[in-house]
Amino acid sequence: MVTKGGIVPMTKGEKKHRTIKPALTPEGRENQLVSLAVGLAEKQMLEGTASSQVITHYLKLGSTKEKLEYEFKRKQMELIEAKTEALQSAKNVEILYKDALDAMRHYGGYESNDENSFRENEDNKDDE
Repeated sequence: MVTKGGIVPMTKGEKKHRTIKPALTPEGRENQLVSLAVGLAEKQMLEGTASSQVITHYLKLGSTKEKLEYEFKRKQMELIEAKTEALQSAKNVEILYKDALDAMRHYGGYESNDENSFRENEDNKDDE
């Protein structure tokens, strides 16, 4: 049983309590509480006092369907991350192309913002 201040009974029937140092982030604290809940569920199952809800929960976690759903969600996250990276890469390529074109215009003696005059001058060169 968890009490205020993070005091948790020791496992294996020991009567002493241990304290858990509070986590620094909400995610860390959540992980601590999940770990405690899993430990308590394990203790209840070993002692034969686990509720049907606890047993059903862990049976579902071990099922093939649950594993497939977990794997599917993990793959979806990987796909989303890959798409995000591809979009960022495309944006970076676009910037590189723009910079390269600006540099070429600059070396050609044209203003980088004066694209129309660049094209007009190129057209005039063709006429000559």
